[in-house]
Amino acid sequence: MTKTNFYHPKFIPTWVLIFFMRIGAKLPFSLQVILGKGIGKILYPLMGRFRKIAYINISRCFPNKNLTQVESLVRQNFESVGISIFETANAYFANNEKIKKIISVNNERYLINALNKDQSVILLAAHFMPLMLGSRALLLKHTIANIYRPQDNPLFDEVMRKGFVDNGAVMIKTQDTRSMMKAIKNGLPIWYAPDQDLGEKNSVFAPFFNIQTATVAATARLAKAKNTTVIPYFFIRTNTGYEMNFEPPLKNYPSDDPIKDATKTNKILQDQVLKAPEQYLWIHKRFKTQPEGEEYFYKDL
Repeated sequence: MTKTNFYHPKFIPTWVLIFFMRIGAKLPFSLQVILGKGIGKILYPLMGRFRKIAYINISRCFPNKNLTQVESLVRQNFESVGISIFETANAYFANNEKIKKIISVNNERYLINALNKDQSVILLAAHFMPLMLGSRALLLKHTIANIYRPQDNPLFDEVMRKGFVDNGAVMIKTQDTRSMMKAIKNGLPIWYAPDQDLGEKNSVFAPFFNIQTATVAATARLAKAKNTTVIPYFFIRTNTGYEMNFEPPLKNYPSDDPIKDATKTNKILQDQVLKAPEQYLWIHKRFKTQPEGEEYFYKDL
């Protein structure tokens, strides 16, 4: 980190944040949740733009919810945003022993069996708030390639990258398809969360909560590599810690129909979201890219 002038005054706020994240990572889980919810309640009135995005997304995805129910879920979602500050801190700075104490693992045999068969594995995940911690938790037993989107803040991006690399991860940028394919060919499991709007160029439209959604087609393309299997993976917060869940490998995937494949992955991710909707990344403009002629959801933002 000395190669770049991260000690320039413009990075002072980031260093302050990193300092408090290091302290926050040492706090017990129960206190992190209490403080995180408090931070989320403070952020709710301050982050008007993101609050509106979450409100639009949730009201569209849950049309049967009334206004009170939608607002309640948005408020819970912001509490999860606050808690995610500590979850990210844990991902970067917590030691392995602490992480082991707060997670329970379900059906890891699906991953272990695939690795024992020398299969290449794509772990299909959704963008839940504990996402970064869920990625770090995988490193307790496995060497994983993390597909990540670089942060706009170069100091924070370096801290994130170093936090994972120091714990055994291989970091691959979202657009680096060549490195992804290389990792798969070398039998390195890839942790991949395709549920973000990356534009129409590399996407197909497939239903997500009954909305035609721009869906990254790379999941199926990567899965076409020889001897590759896709295992759904999700990591959610509970009252006592976190659940790490693996589901059975996908069958008859990929097919020759990219829309069929995208529909299948979206359905899996949707089912995951329904298990803990308050923890999903609703503040992202998931439906920014829409089919021609469709109403733009975020026109007032």
